[in-house]
Amino acid sequence: MHLSSLYRFPLKSAAGEALQQCASDALGLVGDRRWMVVAAGTGRFLTQRAVPTMALLQAHWDGETALRLTAPGMQELLVAVPDAKVMRCVQIWSSNAVVPDAGDAAAAWLTDFLGQPCRLVYLPEDDGIQVDLDYARLGERTAFSDGFPFLLIGQGSLDDLIRRVGRPLEMLRFRPNLVISGTEPYAEDGWTRIRIGQLAFRIVKPCSRCVIPTLDPFTAERDPDREPLNTLLTYRKGKGGVFFGQNLIAEGTGELEVGMPVEVLE
Repeated sequence: MHLSSLYRFPLKSAAGEALQQCASDALGLVGDRRWMVVAAGTGRFLTQRAVPTMALLQAHWDGETALRLTAPGMQELLVAVPDAKVMRCVQIWSSNAVVPDAGDAAAAWLTDFLGQPCRLVYLPEDDGIQVDLDYARLGERTAFSDGFPFLLIGQGSLDDLIRRVGRPLEMLRFRPNLVISGTEPYAEDGWTRIRIGQLAFRIVKPCSRCVIPTLDPFTAERDPDREPLNTLLTYRKGKGGVFFGQNLIAEGTGELEVGMPVEVLE
């Protein structure tokens, strides 16, 4: 088994970056989901669930100093990592945070592209959001993810789903950080702890899926047949949702690189 793909999503619900290597820190992959778009009036987070065109936003982590934004029909915008001069209260699911606002230029750019008033905010590594204590230890934090620092999917699981649906599907529909090859379909469901290179992880919760995988990550168009969600409903439905992939918490920090061996510890 080995790490076959590594993805980072600098801006929550925007397009992802395929990486060859990346360090991890206390919140997950360095630069992963450290930025988020929120409604200007309420501070509530925006995602592709309600704003499909977010899939066309390209957000590139530019060192540790800036975010580089591009989108169809828009001029590139470089957004500096904001300081704490202007803080904004934001909401992501049931969690609230007070985080730096990235300024009026970024807000105007995103408002223009997305067609609704919004703001861009940033989460410093020293902050972070406590992971649900039903699955994590006190002090284990994540960035602006839907709940956990890492998402893992086995390539064999996607290959099986593709066979069932009967047409190609991009792994990016499911927005994982880590893709593992060399396993049977859904082998990850039975793991408790793994090690990738020198970094150990706990597998803490199956990932429940929403409508985002029905969105083509390159065109932002919804699948008229609601695939692959409808197929997942036939065999991956459980208590609390439809599950595909596993949420992970790292036991420490380290370097990850495509090709690293993967070992099941428990």
